[in-house]
Amino acid sequence: MSAPETTHEVVVVGSGFAELGQLLALCRAGITDVVLLEKADAPGGTWRDNTHPGCACDIPSHTYSLSDDHDLRRHVRFGQEMTGATWDEQDRTWTVHTRGGTTWRARFLVAGTGALHRPHVPDLPGADTFAGPAFHSAQWDHDVDLRGQRVAVIGTGASAVQFVPEIAEVAAEVQLYQRTPAWVLPKNDGPLSARRRAFFARHPRAHRAYRAAMSAALESRAVAFHLHPKALKPVEALVARHIARSVGDPDLAAKLTPDHSIGGKRVLVSNDYYPALARPDVEVVTGGVREVRPHAIVDGDGTEREVDVIVHGTGFHVTDALDGLEIVGRGGRTLREVWAEHGMATHLGMTVSDFPNLFLLLLGPDTGLGHNPVVFMIECQTRYVAQAITTVHATGMGGFDVRAEVQQRSNAAVQRRLRRGIWTRGGCTSLYLDAAGVDRTTWPGSTVRYWWRTRRFEPADFELFGRAADAAATPTPEEASEAETEGADSYDERRRMSPSCTTEATSTPSRV
Repeated sequence: MSAPETTHEVVVVGSGFAELGQLLALCRAGITDVVLLEKADAPGGTWRDNTHPGCACDIPSHTYSLSDDHDLRRHVRFGQEMTGATWDEQDRTWTVHTRGGTTWRARFLVAGTGALHRPHVPDLPGADTFAGPAFHSAQWDHDVDLRGQRVAVIGTGASAVQFVPEIAEVAAEVQLYQRTPAWVLPKNDGPLSARRRAFFARHPRAHRAYRAAMSAALESRAVAFHLHPKALKPVEALVARHIARSVGDPDLAAKLTPDHSIGGKRVLVSNDYYPALARPDVEVVTGGVREVRPHAIVDGDGTEREVDVIVHGTGFHVTDALDGLEIVGRGGRTLREVWAEHGMATHLGMTVSDFPNLFLLLLGPDTGLGHNPVVFMIECQTRYVAQAITTVHATGMGGFDVRAEVQQRSNAAVQRRLRRGIWTRGGCTSLYLDAAGVDRTTWPGSTVRYWWRTRRFEPADFELFGRAADAAATPTPEEASEAETEGADSYDERRRMSPSCTTEATSTPSRV
């Protein structure tokens, strides 16, 4: 455990896909004085916390994976839950505060706290009087035996679509309280044969081509989501047929058929969700929840149903994912205060004016996707962050702050494009929208467009300030000019280290 007064070059918060990818990108850029803080006692992020029955990724595995194994564990400090961070203008460092009282200092802070780890539990009247077990799907209580129990499931999000079929097999009764039905497509799922695995292992180029073709097919949906929502009508017809084949009962089918455009909420995939709802021991309740009692739930129509266990499938805090953190920037203002006044606004979803040397990783504002996996977005961001830091090093400066006018133009362009998209025109509320109904979550276009925008860190978009503390390591003007002109990659090939880092040999690769 590092002493509180130790100042590192970079502190990364979290250990999910994005954060491990960021750590890898920094190490490849020669920035090795990096500490990664993880609140739990094991890495994993979303895929560590969500353990509900039926939990699975609804994205093809070829496009939802990082490709390399590296010795990253030596950088990780477990049991370090960040509660906030404060910028010190004089020292040009961030002080990161943790729940256990330890503080960490760094020149650069990468906050990859994610959005799918803060469960959203609705404030239902009488919920605190319920006598039985009640938990969120992301905090699944595996000590509760659901066999023979009357289980109330509140919410029909992605997790509910996965666990409802599982618990319906063992529970005596399942009551599904549905506010808005989801569009659930058939799932084209199946294991890769040993023959295909062996072929891809022998022919990596063929595997890359297969992955690229799959990504391109998913990417094509961006056109419909962002420009031509009417192109999704055939998909809606497909789901309607899927419901009719799976359910049979016209009244139940009507309950399960959304009245909003597909894509307005996250599009889900499942082959067993609709058949599970057609079981005689499963009831779909659409009247909402009026009240929770010690042993029952009263719906919006006044009907009381006895309940033994309540499971919330109500999603996560997304647009307010960072509200629980006290991130204090220039002038003593918190990120929460700034966004409460002006709305969530960033430059490229990563940097915020008046919060120097701070990067936000997925899912930051306006970087989420509805049409393709976010792994490619993560790779774009982690490369951009590494390039930004090496550029600051190359110029010999102490840090950077995105210019307010650049952020304003960037955010305005995003919002202008989002107004044409399905998320604001789809006719429903969703995790993509904030309390004012503004989409603050989604990237308005293709992942290729995001790659193009983030392919090069542009120093002109930022105010570079201060001088690096280690003046002896400051590069020559010729080196600095080359780093700005050609980007960080060519500069790193020669220097392979940053001013405040020491080069470390690569250890034997491990999974983390």
